[in-house]
This record gives sequence, C-alpha cells and structure tokens, in this order.
Amino acid sequence: MLCLSPEMDAARKVVEGESLLTVAEFTENLIREKGGEPAFPVNISRNDEAAHATPSFNDKTVFGKDMVKLDIGVHIDGYIADTAVTVDLSGNPKLVEAAQVALENALKFIHAGVNTSEIGGVVEDTIGSFGFKPIINLTGHGLEQYIQHAPPTIPNKRMPHSVVLEEGDIVAIEPFATDGAGKIHDAGNAEIYHLISNRPVRHPSARALLQEIEKYKTLPFAKRWLGERVDFALVQLVKAGVIQPYPVLKEIKGGLISQAEHTILVTADGCEVITK
Repeated sequence: MLCLSPEMDAARKVVEGESLLTVAEFTENLIREKGGEPAFPVNISRNDEAAHATPSFNDKTVFGKDMVKLDIGVHIDGYIADTAVTVDLSGNPKLVEAAQVALENALKFIHAGVNTSEIGGVVEDTIGSFGFKPIINLTGHGLEQYIQHAPPTIPNKRMPHSVVLEEGDIVAIEPFATDGAGKIHDAGNAEIYHLISNRPVRHPSARALLQEIEKYKTLPFAKRWLGERVDFALVQLVKAGVIQPYPVLKEIKGGLISQAEHTILVTADGCEVITK
C-alpha cells in the first residue's frame, strides 16, 4: 500500500516572505527522497484560487497574508495518493476548520455500501454549519494507476444521482469551503499540462519536447520541469491536441477558499486513510 505523506513538512515551510517556488521544489524533492514521484506538480493555490496553481520557472512570488492550499500527490509505479492541507496566513481560521471538519465527518460516514450523494450531503451540511458554502463544481474522485481523476466522483453537496462505494475502492475525499458564491471558473495562465494523445507532430522542437513529456505518461506535469525555453514547443503540442493545459481555478466572486483532502481505502465497515 502506498503511504507517503509529505504535506506536514511542506506546510511548515509556508510562512510570510517565503517563496512559492522554494516550497514547491522542497516538497517535490522530499517526495523523491522518500522513494516516490510527484503524481502531479505541487499545487500552491492562494486566497480565491482553488486548484491548478503552481510556480513558474524562476518564479519570485512570496507568501503574504494568504490562505494557502497545498495539494500534493505521490505515486509509485503510477499508484497515487492525493492529499491537501490549508495553511492560513490570512487570519480566517474558521474557514480552514470548516473544510477540515467536513473531511473528518465524511471519513467517519464512509463504508462499503454508502452512496456518494450521502457523502456530499455530510460535506455540505458541515460546511454550512460554519456559515460557509462548499465549492459545488469541484469534487473528490477515484484514483487508478496513472489516472489522477477516475470514477467515481465524490460531490461536495447532495446530488440527485449517485454511485455506491464498494469495498476496496480507492477514492480521494476533497471538501472545499468558501465565503464566496460556492463555484469556480477557469482563470489565469496554465503552468500545468498533461498528455492526452501521442500523435505525430511536425516541428522538431515539439517532437523533442514530446519525448521528454512521455515519461510522465498520463499524469500532470509542470512547465517548469521542462526547462526555460519551451514556450513555442508547448504551444505547438497544445494546438496539435497532444497535451492539455490545466488553467488555474478561481472562485467566481473572489471568495477565500480552504481545502482538506485524504485518500482512503473503502472497507466493509469504514475506511482506511492512506495519506497519514
């Protein structure tokens, strides 16, 4: 069983004045030192950003009075563990607590035979009890070999349609809480991509970059992992439908967002947390 959890070491690095790039590189290197590989670039999403934010090459941005989400994935031979924690430098501890308690309550509720809508209801009710809203168009998800987001979807609210969890399922439970509208949209430039089709490309620089990208298989990778002068080749690969970008996701009304996440193994009478 994969059981690597570097998020607490990373969280201690998140302080005002520290650079985002330093924290991202520290965390990714720590994963490798522990015998794994990053399942995706460390997401360092701040304030109204929910996901898909990671530093660029030579990024000079530093933390201020931010609400910081660290979303970290580890894989060994493609088998993934996904976890997230919020570090609050903004002075909004209740918002952080809302997502964390929603996660804890969901984990207590899960067992083989429970349906995903009921899990979403627990998350929705818990976050609502703190006076906040869940992000309803972000969800938890299944995990498969080299596939970061697989069925089933685990909603953060009650839904009319659901899936019943079975013993042995591996899923990530991922509540997001906000003081905003409760929805996110695509915003900002992408620094994360993933391979969707290994079709031939004409330009030599794009072909060379594709050879480098192939080692990540279908898992997301960071533009900064590829070196400095890759912009043109990346654009060619996107245009050819070979890779797909992950735009930064932001709250539609600019609300602050907190996040908590664990990967679990569903058991007959409960669940086992893998990411501790």
